[in-house]
Amino acid sequence: MLRSPTFLACLIAGLLLPAFADTPEQAAQKAHDEIWKRFVDEYDLVLDYTALDGTIIRPTPEDCREMKPSALSWGVPNEDGPMFNGLYLDALCTHWKLTQDEDIRAKARRLINGLLRVSTVGKTPGFIARGIATDGKTTYPLGSNDQTTPWHYGIYRFLTDGLATPEEKTKLTAAFIENMKILDQHDWKMPTDGPPCPYRGDFLKPTWEGVPRILFCLKAMYHFTSDESWQKRYLAAAHEKVGKKERPRIDFCREGMVFDPGQGPRHSWTGSEGVVCLRALWEMEKDPELKALYAEGLRHSAELSAKSLSLIEKFDVNGTEVFNIDWRVMNEAWRPQTSEKDAVDVAVAGLRVQSRNSPRLHLEKDYLREPCFAAWVVSLCPDKAYVETQQAAIEKVITHYRFDKAHLSQFFPVESAYWRLQEHAAQ
Repeated sequence: MLRSPTFLACLIAGLLLPAFADTPEQAAQKAHDEIWKRFVDEYDLVLDYTALDGTIIRPTPEDCREMKPSALSWGVPNEDGPMFNGLYLDALCTHWKLTQDEDIRAKARRLINGLLRVSTVGKTPGFIARGIATDGKTTYPLGSNDQTTPWHYGIYRFLTDGLATPEEKTKLTAAFIENMKILDQHDWKMPTDGPPCPYRGDFLKPTWEGVPRILFCLKAMYHFTSDESWQKRYLAAAHEKVGKKERPRIDFCREGMVFDPGQGPRHSWTGSEGVVCLRALWEMEKDPELKALYAEGLRHSAELSAKSLSLIEKFDVNGTEVFNIDWRVMNEAWRPQTSEKDAVDVAVAGLRVQSRNSPRLHLEKDYLREPCFAAWVVSLCPDKAYVETQQAAIEKVITHYRFDKAHLSQFFPVESAYWRLQEHAAQ
């Protein structure tokens, strides 16, 4: 029997069978375990990537001060701490709501601690740092709207889902309100922590990048303060006509997610930030007409992201392409930066160098990050009947990957998607 071709074929198939042999529940647990084994650092921040043994090359204070590989720190392993902490809290908070598991709440508290850390490590009020250098206190000078929005959302999620003690509620609500008031004073631009520019990111852009964020900010301030002036500003902003076509902001929300220009045809990971703002707006809104408009935008966003779910078919979970964790190869493209444009140009050039040196990187970005975020976006839709039509495809995403063989952490949204599906089922 051992020499039988049929037996050998079955044995080989079994040995090579990827993680989709798991149930969705088992796969979500494996994703969770891998995140907490390798990707949450000593500062309670979710890393972008590691070697398979958890190794990273953390930037030094000198790297940060010299703005290498760029003032934006794109491509370093701790580039997106507040972004990933805030978004991953969606998974932990939904998980806790459904199970009351105290281990999950403790992990959520760690992520909250990380968010508070990056809001205080800099010297500029309102600045949200991306990550922390080897000395435990130095950071790159530029944050962004993509770091700040998840900072807000993560705290909102932790508070509204009931994880906070009374003391935590007081502390976190005060931190949330303080940051919002600072941004309001800066006309909703994100302060940096020094050169090469005073701001990076803007909530007032008349696009998908800005509209759901500013409405979430204003509505959340009313939600947490009960100050009617914030509600009036929120309604005025929702109906204000903006952009070249002079369209009310609420129209952008009704239409839902669009992908960032120049970022390729499928880009759910950054688009998801507007989606979580829509989700929070839908939750907070009492007016039936506005609530229905937000639900429509969430449905359209889900329909767009659903087109990315099948991209799992292009990802070989057993691929052996090189993933180079040495981000300093990007310094080949480095030059001094004296403006925001300089920083972006240097960062983009550096990413090209990194991509050439790390062929597995773009495969994980395109065919792991995108489907995982897309699955989560679909699951955020409040239309239970629509989500059920996509459930099988979402579960295929959840069970497709070998998380212990992934270098990027951006499979964490499968955990969010799994628990959102459980929430739909419970309803």
